[in-house]
Amino acid sequence: MLIAVASQNFRTVTGHAGKSRRFMVFDAAHGRTPREVQRLDLPKEQSIHEFDERAPHPLDRVEAVIAGSAGAGFIARMAARGVRAITTAETDPVAAVKAYIAGTLPPPAPDDHDEAEGGCGCHCGH
Repeated sequence: MLIAVASQNFRTVTGHAGKSRRFMVFDAAHGRTPREVQRLDLPKEQSIHEFDERAPHPLDRVEAVIAGSAGAGFIARMAARGVRAITTAETDPVAAVKAYIAGTLPPPAPDDHDEAEGGCGCHCGH
């Protein structure tokens, strides 16, 4: 299965999934180490925050997107595309994918998100 990890620096799991434009895509399965198969470096208009939902998107082919934080809007938009959005406190992309596959991915730290406010969850007013 393919799993995308939001990573603005291609080294750590980053937050604000709706505005993320860089993703590491891993091929992963139980019993084997996740293998990075692609890096997405998308233009601003392809961030989910800006994207026209009627068009195809590069993240459509993944089963899940892992990020440090994501608002209700991002989660709903990804779900409408058949992609599960998961947030976590894990900062290592490979460890996050391994933990997701194992069902042990740690939830985000309470201070890292504010999904109850609605919008993107980052206090930016969106």
